[in-house]
Amino acid sequence: MRKNYSLSLLLFVMFAVSACAAPKSTAAMATTQPQINPTPEMMMEKKVESTSLPRYVEYSKDVLEQSSSMRRVLFFYASWCSTCRPADADFEKNIDLIPADLVIIRVNYDDPETDAEEKALASQYGITYQHTFVQIDAQGNVVTKWNGGQFNELLASLKSS
Repeated sequence: MRKNYSLSLLLFVMFAVSACAAPKSTAAMATTQPQINPTPEMMMEKKVESTSLPRYVEYSKDVLEQSSSMRRVLFFYASWCSTCRPADADFEKNIDLIPADLVIIRVNYDDPETDAEEKALASQYGITYQHTFVQIDAQGNVVTKWNGGQFNELLASLKSS
């Protein structure tokens, strides 16, 4: 009987330790993406007229207007989305590699925090599900649109505008 108790206790302790050692975020669980090395053209810094916007930022109407002289990518995101969270973490991790003439604007797509402006933006660009990217020009016209991916895929999908 004592052996069964000891074995049960040992299994319980092993399970508890393994649960504590599990990855803390879904980004750690994400599959490895193929690495795309940015070309000099991708990384070439263009002059950005009097803007000090972060390169990866939450949506606001002001941010959208202030970034009109830059290349802009709208990232339609949902906090519950299992592919959006790793992409979000990857953008944060690579924030210093985002070209200086580019701003990635994270737009809540279908969260409790999604406001009317964000819903209107999703409607304007025909967004039907989260983890969709839309590159827009200075007038807000679509330059290119794609679904899925992380930092390297975003760089590969960018167009000159």
